[in-house]
Amino acid sequence: MTHFDIITIFPEVIAPYAGASILGRAQKEKLIKITGHDLRKFSKDKHKKVDDTPYGGGAGMVMMVQPIDDAVQAMRLRKKFLRKHVPTVRVIVTSASGKTFTQGDAKRLAAYDQVIFICGRYEGIDHRVEEVIADEALSIGDFVLTGGELPALVMADAIARQIPGVLGNTETLSEESHDREGFLEYPQYTKPEVYHQNITKKTVVDCAVPSILLSGNHKAIAAWRTDASENRTKT
Repeated sequence: MTHFDIITIFPEVIAPYAGASILGRAQKEKLIKITGHDLRKFSKDKHKKVDDTPYGGGAGMVMMVQPIDDAVQAMRLRKKFLRKHVPTVRVIVTSASGKTFTQGDAKRLAAYDQVIFICGRYEGIDHRVEEVIADEALSIGDFVLTGGELPALVMADAIARQIPGVLGNTETLSEESHDREGFLEYPQYTKPEVYHQNITKKTVVDCAVPSILLSGNHKAIAAWRTDASENRTKT
């Protein structure tokens, strides 16, 4: 079982997504486990405070080192939980300034027994977390979110898909977008063969499935899909 542990001040947002669809089924089958952990439980402050004002001044609050450090140490898998071998653990801080997460990272991180995500809030996290506690900082794009929970779920989802058994059809993985650098999957169509789109009451546009896909010629279809993928490839 691969463990995904997400440290956040809003643990309640994790379960609804993690418990649905493919991820929910994979958890029921004990292939993965995704858990949101309340950072405030690890605060030593009587008011469960996890943030403070930044040194040097500035707007907003910064998340403190101590609660995060204690949370990571408390949830690290120990040998007693995985008796066959010493568990491999990767600690990731979600950060807008981190390296952009890729499909290659998803494959790489799927090899770990446990991935711990540290979710930022407010004006950010004390940089010492990134320096001495986390193994790496990752971002899901060049934009700023209100917190790290969505990036953590995005990355957990992408990683989980690479774990054997999570996806029922192994062919799905072999032809996915971004499976190779710059590769995008070919366009997909389903019924009806022709869709009549009503632009206005008097204007109707017929949107048809490419005829090659209806031909039954599997060799020609494969060639069309290859060409279509190459035409969609990002540069």
